[in-house]
Amino acid sequence: MPRHTLPALILAAALCYPAAAFAQTDSHARDTVESVCAACHAISTVERSSGYTRDDWRALTSTMVDLSGAPEMQAEILDYLAEHYPPNDNRAATPVDGPLTIRFEEWQVPTLGQRSRDPVEGPDGHIWWVGQWLDILGRLDPQTGAMEEFDLPAGARPHSVTIGPDGDAWYTGNRNATIGRFDAATGEITEYPMPDEAARDPHTAEFDADGILWFSLQGSNMIGRLDPQSGEVRLVTSPRERSRPYGVKIAADGMVWVACNGANCLLRVDPDTMAVEEITLPDAGTTVRRLDIDSDGIIWWVNSALGRLGRYEPATGDIREWASPSGPDSHPYAIAVFDGAIWYNESGVRPDMLVRFDPETEAFQSWPIPSGPVHAGILRHMRTSRDGEALLIHQSGTNHIARVSVEGR
Repeated sequence: MPRHTLPALILAAALCYPAAAFAQTDSHARDTVESVCAACHAISTVERSSGYTRDDWRALTSTMVDLSGAPEMQAEILDYLAEHYPPNDNRAATPVDGPLTIRFEEWQVPTLGQRSRDPVEGPDGHIWWVGQWLDILGRLDPQTGAMEEFDLPAGARPHSVTIGPDGDAWYTGNRNATIGRFDAATGEITEYPMPDEAARDPHTAEFDADGILWFSLQGSNMIGRLDPQSGEVRLVTSPRERSRPYGVKIAADGMVWVACNGANCLLRVDPDTMAVEEITLPDAGTTVRRLDIDSDGIIWWVNSALGRLGRYEPATGDIREWASPSGPDSHPYAIAVFDGAIWYNESGVRPDMLVRFDPETEAFQSWPIPSGPVHAGILRHMRTSRDGEALLIHQSGTNHIARVSVEGR
């Protein structure tokens, strides 16, 4: 099993913050934290966290970087963070009680600092994930907890992974402009490069019923189609400039639906012609990270910019929205139809909340998402297990994969 060496100076979101945030005292501790954070690229600041006790800072940072070999440095960092950033109610969530009880099962992935994300279940029950920052593809046996990690081509920066009809793992090379196929039996990797240099960043991908892989390219403002049999890649540009195609789902009738993370729209793509139709959403400030489709063909989407849950009925054009419990700054992100309801998360609050919406009663219920012994990290994509009995989620900031089930099912 290929192993990765943890970058010595990687710390995650909670530790990387600007020098101006520090008091002028404790300058040595400040410099220590800054030196450790220097290996990170742009991430959220500690001022926007909910703060932690010293023990919780220890638990949180241990999911991001291994400082056990430098106990004096670790103590200095923990003392500073605990003193200056104790628990607070910044960005506090608004939890909603309800009748259901859910169960979280968690696994921390082996290599820290990788930003594990987008778990998906294979036909044998194994759960696959990608480590975006460190070019990792991972596989978890949830029955035993055993995990394997595989090296992807350097610079791929995989954004997501999905399972093909062949049972192999297909990932999006977000930085090297490829779609990759990982042969689960041999470990062989086949790369499919983009045919247009303007197509820079394959993002999220889903297979349709005919085995065609559809994918978004957010920064390139495109939608792509890959035929695994021929290897042909076709691309089409979104009709809305800077619409930033993001989440992708395939409807039962074969239509491809894509979320607009940069504009107030949904995109409907004809699978035969690749003609793209824009559905304009009411508020100009709307942006949509992800969407899902229920058994009646209704499109459910998150209004990430305005903190709402949305519903679009293709047959009638009817659009409705509901305010998310934690308000307009809650930034709903991932979404999935599960257990007869709509599930999504509020990523703009702390802790990151898992929210359930019952379409029949229009009632909400929510739970804080754990990241080990603390509530941190962020959920960026969720999907159901193949049998529909569980929800697969993650906390990328703390390198956790999780499975959620409803008690009493």
